[in-house]
Amino acid sequence: MTVLNYSGQRVWLHWISAAVIIWTLASGFYVAVAEVPARISQLVAFINVSLTTVFIPLFVWRLSIFVAHVRHMNLNALTLEKKLVFIVHSLIYLTVAIVLVTGVLMMNRPIDVFGVVEIVQPLSDPALIAQFFTLHVWSCLFLSLLIVLHVGAVIVHELCGHRVLRRMSFCSIVRSEQLE
Repeated sequence: MTVLNYSGQRVWLHWISAAVIIWTLASGFYVAVAEVPARISQLVAFINVSLTTVFIPLFVWRLSIFVAHVRHMNLNALTLEKKLVFIVHSLIYLTVAIVLVTGVLMMNRPIDVFGVVEIVQPLSDPALIAQFFTLHVWSCLFLSLLIVLHVGAVIVHELCGHRVLRRMSFCSIVRSEQLE
């Protein structure tokens, strides 16, 4: 069976997404759970808000590539394993979208993007903002579980000899370019 490498675009978007998502989840949960000085908590919040705001267009780009790929798939022809993979990946995309949207809608102040741009907060009703905050936290928890599942599946595939990391690596981009 021939398995094609992912395009350079998909590899870059995957690893940028992974870095942003893992950083923001880990640092966000850390400051929420651990006792940290207020200035550290504020710094993490500033970085996470800025980083995820900049990430939104990249996520939309990545999501559009995923949707375009799905449109050309015959979902009925997939094996059960590949259907499960598709469902989990779809859940990851959906949950990231929910996390990003609720992250914007829960803002109780203007969205400061690295001190360069300030975006007006979209909502002003404190009760509605609080509801989006709660949905955001639960979505982040669910996304964390999906990421653990995703990483676990990658480890299992690697141990079984299915080289998914090689296909999703920057080395695969170089090999693909050398073949062209």
